[in-house]
Amino acid sequence: MRSTKILATSLLLTSVNSFSVLTQSSTSYKTALSAVGNHNDESTPTSNNNNNNSNWIKQGQQAVASALLAATLWSAPTPDMPFVPQNAMTTSVAQAKEMASGTGSRVNKDAESLLRYGLPINNKEVRKLQLKLETVKYDISSKRKSAALDGTQKSAALMKADKEKYKASCRDPKICDELVTSMAAQIDPLTTAIKASMDSLNGSDQERTALDKAYVAQKDIVSMLSTLEEQMIPAGYKTEVPAEYSELPRLEGRATVEMIINKEQEGDTFDVNGLTFPQAKMTMVIDGYAAPLTSGNFVELVQKGFYNKMLIQRSDGFVVQTGDPDGEADGYVARGSKAVGNGKHGERIIPLEITVVGDKAPFYETTIEDEGRGGQATVLPFASYGAMGWAREEYDPNTGSSQFFWLLFDSDLTPAGKNVLDGRYPCFGYVVEGSDFLQDIKEGDLIVSAKVTTGAENLVLGK
Repeated sequence: MRSTKILATSLLLTSVNSFSVLTQSSTSYKTALSAVGNHNDESTPTSNNNNNNSNWIKQGQQAVASALLAATLWSAPTPDMPFVPQNAMTTSVAQAKEMASGTGSRVNKDAESLLRYGLPINNKEVRKLQLKLETVKYDISSKRKSAALDGTQKSAALMKADKEKYKASCRDPKICDELVTSMAAQIDPLTTAIKASMDSLNGSDQERTALDKAYVAQKDIVSMLSTLEEQMIPAGYKTEVPAEYSELPRLEGRATVEMIINKEQEGDTFDVNGLTFPQAKMTMVIDGYAAPLTSGNFVELVQKGFYNKMLIQRSDGFVVQTGDPDGEADGYVARGSKAVGNGKHGERIIPLEITVVGDKAPFYETTIEDEGRGGQATVLPFASYGAMGWAREEYDPNTGSSQFFWLLFDSDLTPAGKNVLDGRYPCFGYVVEGSDFLQDIKEGDLIVSAKVTTGAENLVLGK
């Protein structure tokens, strides 16, 4: 493991140094990292210099950005404002490709929004409401107060006009009726808070308090929205998994995992944005709709206590990674499936598992490029800070076992649809609480415990 990691680092430094020579730059390694990447995000100013040399440099930056991220994902692995995918499981492939390849789009970095879009539902009215409510969050955070108020009022109008259409998609229409009623009741507190911020002096304590209240009210509404959308999943829905993988565990739905991490040195604390904490506590939602085998494997290992007392084995600014047990094996040793078998030291192998927007089920043992679908959007993209990926060897899709990583997302190095992870590594969940701890989780820190807090009943063990 160590030698492979060093090789990846060498590749990374080679890419940076080569580009520095080409552009006659003497920037440091850290500066070079921050300089490369696609700067087409709407929030980033763009240059008006369109000469050939400038364009050549920009193309080189984009190429090196991909090389940088690819090189950092070592062999075992090594691996805002909403941008709307339509319903992840029902949108056409043509739409999926457009969503993934469009440049200049603002990246949706909201883990909970991405999870909502990952639900296998088909109700265009609720997706319109989701977009409107999530945009209100963006407007509040950027102090676009008039836009936030307008979005809130339009959200209320949508709830009133489309309530019956929401209920028509629900397993229990009565529950959805109550949810929409409760969401509508929260519109008034949200509206009041936004108006109070508009009446306050810019930068004042009163403005800050009002915006905080607006943020909380919006969060309460979208929390209920998540429950409403979950009610729209068809009764008994299960993502189809090929019979040849029946020996492997699978997750039929979602589960929530809570993980607690301590610093390597007893008494040390985590520093998060100037605040200190004795422990890092993260809550993760694990998705069995888009990644049933990957998620099932992870949840089973959590339940077995596999990750308890395990060290963080990598933290380099790109990913935080763990899952390599002590001993010669690189993963969890157990009986594998007949389809992909075991690793050289008995590791249970989990096949590469990718679900593209518009597909009803994942494809296995091959990357999105090998399928001839490069550039298309995956249901769960590596777009959020703390996105969880399954580690594998770079050139062999069927080498994942128990190692996984949290991606420290950077919209410049991994822009929407242009990164080297989507479709090459399975994303199987997101950190929804405590992701800021990842910035100070270091190699050698200790996982005290990992436990499944909800959804354990959705785990189906292999035959």
